[in-house]
Amino acid sequence: MSEQSIHLTPTGPPETVIGPYDAEALSALSEALKAATPEQKKRVAEIVARWPLFLDGWVAMGQLAHEPVEAYAYFRVGYHRGLDTLRAAGWKGSGYVRWSEETNRGFLRSLLGLHRSAAAIGELDEQERCAQFLMQLDPSGVPDGE
Repeated sequence: MSEQSIHLTPTGPPETVIGPYDAEALSALSEALKAATPEQKKRVAEIVARWPLFLDGWVAMGQLAHEPVEAYAYFRVGYHRGLDTLRAAGWKGSGYVRWSEETNRGFLRSLLGLHRSAAAIGELDEQERCAQFLMQLDPSGVPDGE
């Protein structure tokens, strides 16, 4: 049974909030991204190997990818790991997952990265599904620049 609560809102579907990440994982990612550029990807790969449910790590791998198909693969892993994480937080397949909740951003960034990388490789059906899902999860949208 999940210890995360699902918040019922008087105006709509429930909202799910992903729990906080391990402080050690957050610190390790911060340090890895400060490393010299050639070392970053290797160090982030070590982080996702150690903490495979750490969504920000998968986002970083996607952002550090050299090719669109590689980015697509990393963002897809983050997206699927994120679905597992959401379910563990009590998500039942519908309801809001808001950007305003810091801990939800790894999942939403994974989904946004999947959307963008699908477009880059011509996977237009996937691009559209991701865009629709993002809007369903947070109709206020992901801020520009993400």
